Amino acid sequence: MVEGAEQVRTEGTPQGGPLSPLLSNILLDDLGKELESRRHRFCRYADDCNIYVRSEAAGQRVKRSITRFLITRLCLTANEEKSAVDRPWNRTFLTSHREPTLKVSPKAVERAKRRVREIMRKGRGRKLADVIRELTLLLRGWVNYFRLSQVKAAFEELDKWIRRKLRCVLWVQWKRPKTGAEKLMRRGIEKARALTSAYHGRGSWWNAGASPMNAAITANWLSRQGLMSLIAEHRRLGRPI
Repeated sequence: MVEGAEQVRTEGTPQGGPLSPLLSNILLDDLGKELESRRHRFCRYADDCNIYVRSEAAGQRVKRSITRFLITRLCLTANEEKSAVDRPWNRTFLTSHREPTLKVSPKAVERAKRRVREIMRKGRGRKLADVIRELTLLLRGWVNYFRLSQVKAAFEELDKWIRRKLRCVLWVQWKRPKTGAEKLMRRGIEKARALTSAYHGRGSWWNAGASPMNAAITANWLSRQGLMSLIAEHRRLGRPI
């Protein structure tokens, strides 16, 4: 979707689909064999890889040689902006370092939020079910990628934040205070409370987090519209948190 209009995809693979990790493993299997033949210690997850050496000089040398291997042997390019020679605890590799348990890094949460915002911006004139359907593709891929996480905080944070964003979309779609008050009353909010919430003049984001909107548009209601719970999906994948 570009500015609300569908366009044919010309490159890349769909978010959440099985093709991306499959292609990564096919293409980068030779990289793993090359690192093993050099007796390097390394850890790779999809297209992200850390190689561990004893000194900065060795790191610079290995970085140059592996970049050359990727270009000449595999016809790939390394992301120079994300590649670096550094101590492991100064880098983020799926999770934060020096933690007793695996967890999603804050940067990964922010990247997910950026993607959700892009979908939400396109959702202002669309049915909520259509927005949720597009969100599901993103969220299913995201939780699959971080299914090894043992800490629930990131999943809880995103679940709560996404529900508020969807309430915000609804509030914007209701447009006029009168419509907002009527919608709240239809969902069981008493008249005085609905009118106060609709006419106090605060913005849509504030209203999306206020108690009347939370009571009217509950997590269960959003779930019935098709919204996937990240925590529930994480448990389904076999990693209880």
